[in-house]
Amino acid sequence: MLTAHKIKILQSLDKKKFRQKYNLFLVEGNKTIKEIPLSRYKISEIFSVNPSELGIKEISTTEITPNELKKISFLQHPKDSVAVCELLEPVFSQDVPVQLILDGIQDPGNLGTIIRLADWFGIEQIICSEDTVDFYNPKVIQASMGSFLRVNINYQNIENYLQNSGAAIIGTDMDGENFYQFDFPEKFNLIFGNEGNGIRPNIEQLLTHKITIPRFGKSKSTESLNVSMAAGIILGQIFSEK
Repeated sequence: MLTAHKIKILQSLDKKKFRQKYNLFLVEGNKTIKEIPLSRYKISEIFSVNPSELGIKEISTTEITPNELKKISFLQHPKDSVAVCELLEPVFSQDVPVQLILDGIQDPGNLGTIIRLADWFGIEQIICSEDTVDFYNPKVIQASMGSFLRVNINYQNIENYLQNSGAAIIGTDMDGENFYQFDFPEKFNLIFGNEGNGIRPNIEQLLTHKITIPRFGKSKSTESLNVSMAAGIILGQIFSEK
């Protein structure tokens, strides 16, 4: 039953401290919810306006009204179902050929899109600085379109991590080498910095290579690209050569 107390708890899960307190986060939409049983994640319960459309019989599903769905959804126009899932201990792999390192990404949409890009290109792991937005944030989960289920995401001190990494450390910089002409090694860390400030100076000092996406427009007045857009362009070029 969707009680007032339950609604209050679910509504609080838009904040990291309450996600950690209850060890829960929300996943919305039938398409993504149907993929969860195939992953490491465990569904605690499901609230749906039409449980028969989900077809997940082994998990407790409560039928609710569209009005009740609006109360527990973080979407402006919720459609069908909300799954309450348990947080997971992160999985860390030591030997990953291509790995993304995110230095202070703050926008949930950017992080979600980068997770989706990693999944698309078969990148198994993303390492985030400790101040990068929480990937259990509802907006990150939504923007990832289910890809968070297939990409390992770790938060740690990336300076310490990179100092002990044996792989090349490649970062984006306006004064870097034209990445279309850059010969990417077999194993490397690819770093993307904060939306407004870029890669921090202490992390920039650890770069073994700097690359840039050249501008082809005549005016060359565009100052920069959105970080998730830049990630998509670079990853597309890297994997077109593999």
